[in-house]
Amino acid sequence: MHLNTDTSTLSPKTWPFSLELLPEPAYMVGGAVRDALLGRRREYRDLDFVLLADAVKTARKIASRYKAGFVLLDAQRQIARVVFEQATVDIAQAEGSNLEIDLQRRDYTMNAIAYNPYTGELIDPLSGYADLQQGIIRMVSPKNLQDDPLRLLRAYRQAAQLSFTLETDTQAAIRQLAPLLGQVSAERVQAEFAYLLNTSEGTPWIITAVEDGLLQTWFPSASSPQPLPNLPLQTEGTIARLITPPLSPLPVNGEGVWGRGSENVSTILPAVESSAVVLGEIWHELAIFLSSLVGDTLKTSWLGIAKLAILLSPVPEAAETQLLNLKYSRAEIRAISTALKLLPQLQPSQMSLGEQYLFFREAGQVFPAIVVLAVATGISVAELTPLINRYLTPDDPVAHPAPLVSGKDLIQTFNLPSGPQVGKFLTAIGIARAEGKISTPAEAIKLVSQLLEEP
Repeated sequence: MHLNTDTSTLSPKTWPFSLELLPEPAYMVGGAVRDALLGRRREYRDLDFVLLADAVKTARKIASRYKAGFVLLDAQRQIARVVFEQATVDIAQAEGSNLEIDLQRRDYTMNAIAYNPYTGELIDPLSGYADLQQGIIRMVSPKNLQDDPLRLLRAYRQAAQLSFTLETDTQAAIRQLAPLLGQVSAERVQAEFAYLLNTSEGTPWIITAVEDGLLQTWFPSASSPQPLPNLPLQTEGTIARLITPPLSPLPVNGEGVWGRGSENVSTILPAVESSAVVLGEIWHELAIFLSSLVGDTLKTSWLGIAKLAILLSPVPEAAETQLLNLKYSRAEIRAISTALKLLPQLQPSQMSLGEQYLFFREAGQVFPAIVVLAVATGISVAELTPLINRYLTPDDPVAHPAPLVSGKDLIQTFNLPSGPQVGKFLTAIGIARAEGKISTPAEAIKLVSQLLEEP
């Protein structure tokens, strides 16, 4: 099969290096070929080549010619990477004596298509092009999936990205091999899972992965019943009262806000996605406001944080352990633990100004994720709107109070030892200011003086 490739990634004219630096025969393989055949374009190019000889030597030569970065990925298997400003080029030695043997060792047929840039020929021994046209992800063999179990999760990620379906035998093999995903390094699992968390297209495939038992090792709480911690009676009553439209009511029972079986994950995850839609422009404003505060400290979006919380143990300490096992960052662990802890406390219609102040102080930048979870569990946007408006007002004295005095001020003014007492006084000042009882540093000092005189 020959292709017209003048403007696609398959064309050497679009590469960051000259074709003449590749020895003949040379083959482009993998995702770049697949995406080119699907007409998908990316700003940043990720190109993979297979050579029959001198792979590392060729990569060094290209890197030297263009003063690009060079990384030896695997000396034994002869795989090297050349890093350009707008592209990454991986060059590997063929596994086996010829290209067909190499392609037979790949994960899915759609990724086992090669292109010879010298002849314009498409090499497709496994009929991957036909599967591409039908939107099917079909395994090359169960053994190939077993050789690198991350390929199991990759099928769900690529199905989400491409809007493809899993071929029946392939999905059955994944279910059978699912426990092997627990042998893969946490960093690789987290990186593959990130797309599913951070996109709406990924949500149904997270549900499918849970139902297929693929996430059992890393997210045991999402696939086996596990009770939420006991909530205060008044909280349970409030949650039961608030389970109302706009979203379908979710089960509220002895286990807490949401159940923990896979059938409940299939209910709550779409509800989390829907909550951002229900919030509409308000959620958009929240996201913009938040990005100005957080920057790039989180790899996971706030909507992704909310979805991730659903998959974890509802007990913050247990959730932290699961996230540590998956090598999530401290910022992400802190965000999810805070969301899990504060969601049961969110009772918009019953919170005094002082309680709102304490809630905002503890929630901090995690507030948008808690709002999404709250709407997903049935709290109406109307009830949440006053809190959201406070959060979106930078100088709001309840959500974003500027300190009237510091702990150092109190220590010096009253000759206090540093310790918990100073923190309690600062909290009392914050609550009093939120309630409109004080508004100046002098009034804050007077309040502390009064508190010191009390038994």
